[in-house]
Amino acid sequence: MARIDEVAAAARVSISTVSYALSGKRSISAETRRRVEEAARELGYEPHAGARALAGRRTQIFALTEPLRADTHAPTHMAFVLAASVAARRRDYDILLLTDEEASTGMRRVAASDLVDAILVLDVAPDDARVEIARSIRIPTVFIGIPDDHAGLDCVDLDFEAAAELAVDRLTDTGHRHVAMIGQSEVAYRASNFPPRVRAAGAARADARGIRHTFTAAGATATEPAVVRAATTAAIDEGATAFILHAAEDTHEVVLATIAERGLLVGRDVSVISVASVFDATRLSTPLDTIPLVPAVSCDAAVDLALARLHDASCAPVLHLIPPEYRSVGSVAAPPA
Repeated sequence: MARIDEVAAAARVSISTVSYALSGKRSISAETRRRVEEAARELGYEPHAGARALAGRRTQIFALTEPLRADTHAPTHMAFVLAASVAARRRDYDILLLTDEEASTGMRRVAASDLVDAILVLDVAPDDARVEIARSIRIPTVFIGIPDDHAGLDCVDLDFEAAAELAVDRLTDTGHRHVAMIGQSEVAYRASNFPPRVRAAGAARADARGIRHTFTAAGATATEPAVVRAATTAAIDEGATAFILHAAEDTHEVVLATIAERGLLVGRDVSVISVASVFDATRLSTPLDTIPLVPAVSCDAAVDLALARLHDASCAPVLHLIPPEYRSVGSVAAPPA
């Protein structure tokens, strides 16, 4: 395979000009770009990570650490992997996906190899082992999520607390005095950073607004329809007129089916809001008002922050909270008289 210096000689330009012409990093005249591209094509030259590092001091690769465990909710996690990949590719970066179940292992490996320019951290746990690694390495690291100990770290996330508060306020302002929250699996409240934040913020806001509230997890490690059905039935029997759902799509459908089995109509007899759903809650069997978690928004912000850190490593750590957005389709109404 040809080397970059051979392409430069054939095109009668410098090595850096070859790098700029092929990467688009700087403006190059059309004639020079044509000569470089022709030389690269004739010689069969394909830039690789090592060559790019020598020419431009960047590998144009981000590592994405996303541990895949037995309890991983694949649709949600893959939505973030895809969004991060698209955001990186849009900025001329490729993604090296690290899926070690022991998340810190892969992160240490790439940190020691100089293979990547930055690291993006997904599936952030409250007590995350990757926090100390991020503090000890020189490679810029951005957490898409907020660990409990985030001092000195760059973090991007939806403002889950504000999202939960917005849902409670919407229901309370509409006249509801008893709200039931049905959440994710019990393991999610130990292993992930955001479910506890939604639960705690929702409960605190309900207390502050003086309304009754209950909470039920959807199951031990995944959605258990019997648990969700029983919780929905019990909430209705106890007088709840509204539900906040922070759970997987199948949990939503069980709640909606149970409400329908009781002869109740969402948006008339019972109000329901979906909080921080990655899927499209308007495509459920009954479309729901939602405060969505949009992977593309979080991942775009994280990639931009990583690039900013590459250009200026001295700037202060950034905690970027994305404001929640309420999307109404008519599933919230005043409770029946």
